[in-house]
Amino acid sequence: MALHRRVGLSLLILYGVGVMVGAGIYVLVGKVAGVAGALTPLSFVVAGVAAALSALSFAELSARIPESAGEAAYVRTAFGIGWFGDCVGVAVACVGVISAAAILKGGVGYLAALVDLPRFWLEILVGLLLGCIALVGVLESLVFAAILTLIEIVGLLLIVGAGFSAEPVTPLADMVDLGSLLHGGGPMLLAAALLAFFAFIGFEDMVNLAEETIDPVRTMPRGIVGAIMITTLLYVLVAVAAIRAVDMQQLAQSERPLALVFEKGTGWSPDTIIVIAIFATLNGVLAQIVMAARVLYGLGRRNRLFTWAHATSDRLGTPVAATVAVTLIVVVLALSAPIEKLAQVTTYILLCIFIVVNLALLALKRRVPTPAGAPDVHRTVPMIAILLSLVLLFA
Repeated sequence: MALHRRVGLSLLILYGVGVMVGAGIYVLVGKVAGVAGALTPLSFVVAGVAAALSALSFAELSARIPESAGEAAYVRTAFGIGWFGDCVGVAVACVGVISAAAILKGGVGYLAALVDLPRFWLEILVGLLLGCIALVGVLESLVFAAILTLIEIVGLLLIVGAGFSAEPVTPLADMVDLGSLLHGGGPMLLAAALLAFFAFIGFEDMVNLAEETIDPVRTMPRGIVGAIMITTLLYVLVAVAAIRAVDMQQLAQSERPLALVFEKGTGWSPDTIIVIAIFATLNGVLAQIVMAARVLYGLGRRNRLFTWAHATSDRLGTPVAATVAVTLIVVVLALSAPIEKLAQVTTYILLCIFIVVNLALLALKRRVPTPAGAPDVHRTVPMIAILLSLVLLFA
């Protein structure tokens, strides 16, 4: 049975924003500040540009080949090597599962401050609950995720307002001091941009909803570009507000840096931001479970090893076996692996995937004309995206 086409542009954009915002901005601002100092906002700009270039490539590919397991389909079509495409698909599913485990672990860390239960049981209960929501249906899952996304955006805007209301600690001129890059600041900026890049993980997940999107050739590219633009703007505003309001050393040492910014700017208890951070992280987990299950579903179309995943519920229209498998693996990883290693492995795998996908677009452009109605990205875009991914990979 086929997946149901029920996802429009608004839900798709909110899904993309939600999974990116849920990927770590509530923690990463402090870590980036510890490396880049006053150039933290510029680090997010560099990471956003790197993500946007690959996002443009994904936008064209999603219109050319609107399938679940998008990256696997792109590579298979471009190079004509089935096993290579399947390996990329497995890598994408691994990114979803590993990053979901990292985000679940981080979210439960916030939740444990409010709920009097051992973290072991919270990770199991929350992971299984989100898996059940993903099973109910893609529309229901994305509506729930969209509500959480709107809460996340409100939370980030509150933090921006608080940061700009506080007495400035770091002047704006220091945040755009490009002269410091000429005096040894370049490597620090790149290292910080690699950290910041983790906060953009998620836009690539959107292509795996292609078979459930209404008019994917038109809707998918618009959704990807819209989500990247909104997220980048939010991140830069948050980074400026954080550096402006709080000493960079304090930010770097804090486990809840944005709660610190909110408290500094308003004088109020940070509990509100902690609750919103919980919503953000849970949204990230849900989005990754939905994505990884669709990748396995798409792989099952051509690879006999994944035939079990290419089956949907007649009533729900969701890939039940794939969703259950992904949920269980996420919970096991969250219980057994440290969050730092999970995040690090996720970023490295994803940058490698971006390089291969951009190469796939270049190969397709040489052989197949851009279909009518699909965006036509200039060849220099995937070339620069490959270069930036390599720089970040070895930064």
